[in-house]
Amino acid sequence: MLELVEFAWHDCYGDITPSENVVEDILTCSQGDLARMIRFARLAVEDWRDLRMTADEIRSVENGRGTGGLAC
Repeated sequence: MLELVEFAWHDCYGDITPSENVVEDILTCSQGDLARMIRFARLAVEDWRDLRMTADEIRSVENGRGTGGLAC
């Protein structure tokens, strides 16, 4: 899956790979579920900023500081 993200990232942005932060955000949002990983891998390529916001919300909830209104 992440190799496909790299190919798509290169085609869309011209960079060889997404940053480590983007990959970490994909993994955070997937929460160990392959279907979610696919969904958020696609979101990473479409608009990595939306992915970052979702991952930050998940991290906030996990740390007890979130609003509970996940965009996942």
